[in-house]
Amino acid sequence: MAGSNGKQKTARDMILSLGLIVIAAWVIYLFVPHDDHAPDIKRVDYRVELLTARRAASYPVAAPEGLSGNWKATSVRFQGADFDSWHLGFQTPDGQYVAVEQSTQKRSQFIDEASQGGQATKVTEEIGGRTWTRYTGGRYDALVLQGTEGSTTVVAGTASFERLTEMVKALELA
Repeated sequence: MAGSNGKQKTARDMILSLGLIVIAAWVIYLFVPHDDHAPDIKRVDYRVELLTARRAASYPVAAPEGLSGNWKATSVRFQGADFDSWHLGFQTPDGQYVAVEQSTQKRSQFIDEASQGGQATKVTEEIGGRTWTRYTGGRYDALVLQGTEGSTTVVAGTASFERLTEMVKALELA
């Protein structure tokens, strides 16, 4: 009977060790910060880049005028190395993403990149006297301006078509 007492001590020691490990893990969990909300994205000022792009680009550069302050500009760039390319990204009031993209790149390739794989639908919208075609099926939904020569304008993002349309309505081409 001497052997069974040793087995009981071993089992009890294992249970105590497991209990201490659980308590230690719980204490560590309490002191590690848990921040589950999305990080606050910084607002960027795009006025200087917009002026530069409007001077350098071979097409009228689009930027919104009169959007509510709840729209937050988050990214901007103009590149003119291979072809003139304008990007202006926004966070919508409901936390989604909308980008204004323009380029002199080959139209089909640029639309594919800007919409991240979107395909044209048969749905068109008349917004501000211009015709826009809806693209869906890619990572982003998009509205693509029709009837432009030498450049392509795309408004794309994770936002709803209502938000994309809101951006299109605010665009000024200069």
